[in-house]
Amino acid sequence: MAISKEKKDELIKKFARHEGDTGSPEVQIALLTDDINNLNAHLKANKQDHHSYVGLLKKIGHRRNLLRYLKNKDIQRYRDLIQELGLRR
Repeated sequence: MAISKEKKDELIKKFARHEGDTGSPEVQIALLTDDINNLNAHLKANKQDHHSYVGLLKKIGHRRNLLRYLKNKDIQRYRDLIQELGLRR
């Protein structure tokens, strides 16, 4: 269920604001979105797995907080990221 190194590097390269950037809100949100999508697919296939559901809710909450932070800090970066990731907001 963990994200592969290649996929993670690809997401970091795509959403990084500068070279070596791994901590910006855009990168963190992109990585969390990929994790959430993978967990969603896992839970659809394994309906009896209730422990992963708790982890999914924690990741969604973390992403929500990061999105709120980015929205308050820079609304244009927020809108661009939402558009890029295809999130409903």
